[in-house]
Amino acid sequence: MAKLKKAYFCQNCGAQASKWIGKCPSCNEWNTYVEEIIQKESSGSASAGANGKRQSKAVAVQDVVTTNEVRYRTPDNELNRVLGGGLVPGSLQLFGGEPGIGKSTLLLQMALKWPGIKVLYISGEESEQQIKMRAERIGIENQKCYLLAETNVQNILQHLGQAEADVVVIDSIQTLHSSLIESSAGSISQIRECSAQLMRFAKETGTPIFLIGHINKEGSIAGPKVLEHMVDVVLQFEGDRNHMYRLLRSAKNRFGPTNEIGIYEMQGSGLREVENPSEILLSNRDEQLSGSAIASSMEGMRPMLIEIQSLVSSAAYGTPQRSATGFDLRRLNMLLAVLEKRCGFRLGTKDVFLNIAGGIKVEDPAIDLAVVSAVLSSSEDFPINSKTCFSAEVGLSGEIRPVNKIEQRIAEAQKLGFDSIFISKYNLKGLVVADFKIEIKAVGKIEQVFQQLFG
Repeated sequence: MAKLKKAYFCQNCGAQASKWIGKCPSCNEWNTYVEEIIQKESSGSASAGANGKRQSKAVAVQDVVTTNEVRYRTPDNELNRVLGGGLVPGSLQLFGGEPGIGKSTLLLQMALKWPGIKVLYISGEESEQQIKMRAERIGIENQKCYLLAETNVQNILQHLGQAEADVVVIDSIQTLHSSLIESSAGSISQIRECSAQLMRFAKETGTPIFLIGHINKEGSIAGPKVLEHMVDVVLQFEGDRNHMYRLLRSAKNRFGPTNEIGIYEMQGSGLREVENPSEILLSNRDEQLSGSAIASSMEGMRPMLIEIQSLVSSAAYGTPQRSATGFDLRRLNMLLAVLEKRCGFRLGTKDVFLNIAGGIKVEDPAIDLAVVSAVLSSSEDFPINSKTCFSAEVGLSGEIRPVNKIEQRIAEAQKLGFDSIFISKYNLKGLVVADFKIEIKAVGKIEQVFQQLFG
């Protein structure tokens, strides 16, 4: 009979200890260690594996025989973009996001709208009747989409062997449990063991598997960090539930880029793909208002124009407030310090509020100049021409720094009907200005931008 041993695991970071510890030395969280019972492999099987004949051998890298793998093109173009062109056979995708953000809806929609592909949707959180209600709202176009409500991973593997599905979706990995581990479902040991068994099945049969994962209060995927190392692709579905737009990002991708994003619009009938995000992220205003600037940003290979909104007012309680939605607050403080020190604008006694319209989060440094312009526009209470946009980074000395892919940024602004765009003068090297109909204004300092915008 196999021996049982006890171990203590941190439910926050997955660190293991031989005894209970009040404070985790890895993540510094208190009272997160939970006792779990782990079944130890018998010594007989271990010795047999060690003394058995090895079937594999080392091969020189130039002698490895490769084949051109055909990717599965899903009916979701935004998902294909983030995955790098489609699903790779035998790959394991981990799909994380906030509760209620639309993770299950997106993957169920993919399964229902993929005609001719046999998809097995396994749910450990909902019954078949509950999933059917959502499927009728989305619309059933694939007659080969099968549902299974099961949480035991051994039973799931048995069904997978019999069903011979082309694609598998599991919702969620935290609800599965293995009979080989005696701890409860969702624990560190169970998540690690269940993921390992599913990964083994995916690699042996060439079946791509989607794993939906819960996230913790810090926003990272719950469970051991080794889970993200095991899988091939880690996708993050994010967005503000008070807004209708959702962003799909790739945090890890062994078969494609990690800087692409997919944009969706949440509707009553499911998630709609947004092919041109610039038009929906720009507000249509009848009159010009101060504190608003348009930035030409890049997400992967996709250019899009976003609206930066700023409000600068006198501090009512003595201590000025700094608030940013969709933008890094530390970077906002840095840009305000540059305006104060290098350019002489007195913003230290004023409240500054910044918002990225549409409820999205942007990390592209090329929107720095638009942020600075929006802040100055609100501070001076002077509106910026609605047909002017910005694409440049601001340095600590107040200089306007160049950004990459400037041609695509200018072309996107021109396509949407803008008259002029501010860029760094250092981006002019190798740029053929005559190819664009939009007026390109090259600047080197913030003072030049202020002078051209406000006189």
